[in-house]
Amino acid sequence: MLEVLAQVDGAVDDCVETALWALSDDDLLASLDATQMLAQRLAAVQLGLVRELDGRGVAVAQGASSTAVWLRERLRLSGRSARQLVQLAATIDAAPPAVRDALLSGAITVEQGRVVAEMIAALPVEAGPEVADKATQLLVAWADRFDPTSLSRLGERVLAHVAPELADQAELKALERATERAETRRHVTLSEQQHGQVRLSGNLDTETASLLREAIDPLCAPAGEHDDRSPGQRRADALGEICRLALRTGQLPDNGGDRPQLVVTVSLEELVNGVRAGTLETGTPLTPGAVRRLACDAGVLPVVLDGNSQVLDVGRQRRLFTGPLRRALVLRDGGCAFPGCDRPPRWCDGHHIRHWADGGMTALGNAVLLCGYHHRFIHRGDWTVRLAADGRPEFLPPSWLDPLRTPRRNLYHLRC
Repeated sequence: MLEVLAQVDGAVDDCVETALWALSDDDLLASLDATQMLAQRLAAVQLGLVRELDGRGVAVAQGASSTAVWLRERLRLSGRSARQLVQLAATIDAAPPAVRDALLSGAITVEQGRVVAEMIAALPVEAGPEVADKATQLLVAWADRFDPTSLSRLGERVLAHVAPELADQAELKALERATERAETRRHVTLSEQQHGQVRLSGNLDTETASLLREAIDPLCAPAGEHDDRSPGQRRADALGEICRLALRTGQLPDNGGDRPQLVVTVSLEELVNGVRAGTLETGTPLTPGAVRRLACDAGVLPVVLDGNSQVLDVGRQRRLFTGPLRRALVLRDGGCAFPGCDRPPRWCDGHHIRHWADGGMTALGNAVLLCGYHHRFIHRGDWTVRLAADGRPEFLPPSWLDPLRTPRRNLYHLRC
């Protein structure tokens, strides 16, 4: 084999020295196809070598803990690539002879060969060797027209073509296995990151993911012409709005004897002056702007602390923009009052036009209904909100957007 590979190496040298600029378009295309076929055939040969070395235990005999570790050092691969190479060699070796023949002839690529081999291995035992042979031939034929991803999707339904009487039962069993695997692996993780971020990661089963999409999708549309958030940012904000809605219902189970609530610790002076950060129960700090925004539609619990921050007296909790006052606010605004926004009332908070910490009253004449996104938007300070002579809210854009600062209103909810 070494002599043959030396000849191949010499042929590659000749190719390297070829002036590509002198080739015609047809020759370039033909050469590209030829190099692809040759590369795949050589890859198939390499997989055979890896499988034989692994079977003989050469790596362990030379002191390595595994063939993958040995390949990583010898071929200067990453650990992941080395493990995949060993696994792929085993998968192809266990495949029907027709798969290996197609690989060695260059009829299919290595990646397509992996897909075909995995699809055949996944066939039910009751299918038998005759059905497996038919499925192999069909998948190899499809490989001439479809990329590995499409071939994999087609392979999931290959039984419907070669053994329809087994297809429905096999598909149901496969679906049950996939559902059980998804339910077992479901998890959600919140990991504290640097720079005030929390990483959300996890896996959901199909049913739960569908519920999440149904809840998030209506809130992911751009909130008017001034919404410059990315799709990912809109989804993140939608998830926050869903959590706010759940907390607002008051129907969540108790947690340690108390109803779930977001608790922020900040002194009254720091809240009024807006110069210091607040702190969540977890110890995570919040910016002064975030604290003031949360105070717009939150319960305020006065607490008297001694010099060691020990609680001495707790006053009566006082809710803001609730009951008849909130109902009047909803009746007047109909939803988020920011121009062009279609968010319904249940997704909105009451916002103090003159902030409560600045002495603003909790009254209909000092309130406007805003969705989560526009609540944050208004707190940035570029836009100004006020009540017009007819008692309805209107918004003044920043001068860089409109030098005349012409007042704007939300006309969407007037259609309802």
